[in-house]
Amino acid sequence: MGLIRFLTAGESHGECLAAIVDGVPAGLPLSAAEINHDLSRRQEGHGRGGRMRIERDQVRITSGVRGGRTIGSPVTLLIPNLDWANWTLRMAVEGPVEGPVITAPRPGHADLIGALKYGRRDIRDVLERASARETAARVAVGAVAKALLRQFGVKVFGHVLSIGGVRAVRFPRNWDARVKAAAVSPVRCADATASKAMVRVIDRAIEMRDTLGGVVEVRASGLVSGLGSYTQWDARMGSRIASAVMGIQAVKGMSIGDAFGVADLPGSRAHDEIFHEKGRGYFRRTNRAGGLEGGMTNGEELCIQAAVKPISTLMRPLRTVDIRTRKAVHAHIERSDACMVPAAAVVVEAALAVELAKSYQEKFGGDSVDEMRRNWRTNSAYLHSF
Repeated sequence: MGLIRFLTAGESHGECLAAIVDGVPAGLPLSAAEINHDLSRRQEGHGRGGRMRIERDQVRITSGVRGGRTIGSPVTLLIPNLDWANWTLRMAVEGPVEGPVITAPRPGHADLIGALKYGRRDIRDVLERASARETAARVAVGAVAKALLRQFGVKVFGHVLSIGGVRAVRFPRNWDARVKAAAVSPVRCADATASKAMVRVIDRAIEMRDTLGGVVEVRASGLVSGLGSYTQWDARMGSRIASAVMGIQAVKGMSIGDAFGVADLPGSRAHDEIFHEKGRGYFRRTNRAGGLEGGMTNGEELCIQAAVKPISTLMRPLRTVDIRTRKAVHAHIERSDACMVPAAAVVVEAALAVELAKSYQEKFGGDSVDEMRRNWRTNSAYLHSF
């Protein structure tokens, strides 16, 4: 039995994006439609650019699934780039390529360091793969992980807490109400008043030819306690989740629960007291820890936040240095979004879902979903009797 692992491939304007997902247990119901649902959510949000009017991401599952269920072999996911038709000569795999050579790296992007690292004189060789377009493949992988988590009653949901300094302060505490409120918001914010203000600041940024970042929150409910371990640093769930989330383009920080808030509190006000009820087992009435204690899930809702920087492609570009002439110039302009924070919430969902799915495989083993479910039921009975 192997854990879920994956690789993505493809360039932003190449023929397609691809992901190979290994370690998916056999017997998992999986369809292109449920993956496409998350791909569509990733493309939504006020402030997205012209690319989203071209692409209509749809996945093709080309291996690892038969009759609507996984069969234990690697799952291959392909997402064609519809814009490829306009880039076949500039992104030609064989023969000469056409189009201008890009030599003005964008501050805040992988452009300059990537060109230095790989010895590329045309920055397009760097920016095509470094682009956040790659996250479409990761969202597809995350949808597979979510399908596995649903077998155990786990739900994962992301929404926007702030954009451009506008913060959500009033949103439903009830899970389902918050999901519904965020779903109808043009910026995936469950605070209706803040949502309108966020749209306004994005519109101002577009007028100023600028970009905006923000903070997203992702929550997971229905988790068992004991995922992860305190025994080694890299076995702690916080460490694993942070690595996955910080690997997302433009994410510059992450926190768990009330992390920065409790840092200013005395211990007597920072921790979640423990209670027990027959039939319910152990629980907390507060969740400042965000569902993790000692590197392990404690059975409460898992809550993480991620800080997303403004996109580094500006329509009013910053100053830079041409790598060919070494002269001061303005940075290259690439088609881009004014704000991709709502999309980032979906990408962080995917990253968290993959790590949680792997931890369920670790705890409950199993080459098949049926085997995992048998072990999960045994564990549930044990926890209620402890």
